[in-house]
Amino acid sequence: MNKYVVCFAIALSTMSTAYAQGTVLKGMDFGPLAKLAGTWRTVAAGGLDVAPGQVGSRVGTGNPAVEPYYEQLTFEPAADATNASDQYLVAMAYTLKVFRKRDNKQFHDQRGYLIYDKKNQTVYDSFCIPRAVCVVAEGKAGDKMTLTSKSNGVAESQYMLKNDATSVFSITFDMTGDTLKYAQKTQLHVYGKSFTHVDSSALSKAS
Repeated sequence: MNKYVVCFAIALSTMSTAYAQGTVLKGMDFGPLAKLAGTWRTVAAGGLDVAPGQVGSRVGTGNPAVEPYYEQLTFEPAADATNASDQYLVAMAYTLKVFRKRDNKQFHDQRGYLIYDKKNQTVYDSFCIPRAVCVVAEGKAGDKMTLTSKSNGVAESQYMLKNDATSVFSITFDMTGDTLKYAQKTQLHVYGKSFTHVDSSALSKAS
């Protein structure tokens, strides 16, 4: 009986080691983020953006404007860091380029990092967009995870604070199966009222 217990323990240890090796890139353990490395492109159905309408738009100022889109998202292992001699992190750098379906023009660019804290099983999404806005959202690591900005999690210019302020950002990732799905919400105060800006899409790995 003991022989079988020992064999089972060895098998479990081997499986654990194999899993760990599968998540190690450039000598760093990225946990559930490891599968993201590479380039992803929107599936045929495309993504959907619901943003506040601009002044003079056909939907009217501040009303929901729906824009179908496609995108390219590239992840690359970047570096590790230790905060306050205690919190060890590994960072997966990413670039996101988003294009309108109707005219193929790029209308969004995003640069950031998905950062993994293995000890505390936490993931951070730290990014900036060229509107003078940067965000840090955080949550529990996993193949499905929701990351939300906390206090002081949004930095933006004085103009944006006065005219198009972001109070909360959240994004949900689903990395199960062969696709990467996400849905995100950005709570804004724009044109004198609150607006929930939403984006959702599904991507498949291209390389």
